Amino acid sequence: MTVVKASSKGQVVIPKEVRDKLGIGPGSRMVIRVVGDHAELFPLPDDPVAALRGALKGGASMADDLLKERMKDDREHHEDRS
Repeated sequence: MTVVKASSKGQVVIPKEVRDKLGIGPGSRMVIRVVGDHAELFPLPDDPVAALRGALKGGASMADDLLKERMKDDREHHEDRS
């Protein structure tokens, strides 16, 4: 674990080994959020759309689930009318 010190302006230097590992370079955009009693900092991808491309591939299809639910509702509705 590396310890860093905050400047009078609240700035901290991210150590080179951490920047290299996370791909943080000059101008990289970062997200910082407070979680309980600590902060989490993580880099945003340069191209968020490209980074998400394929993220849902192979997952469950919401359209298929909705169609199945709709067919079930239709069957139940027709059974109630009988």
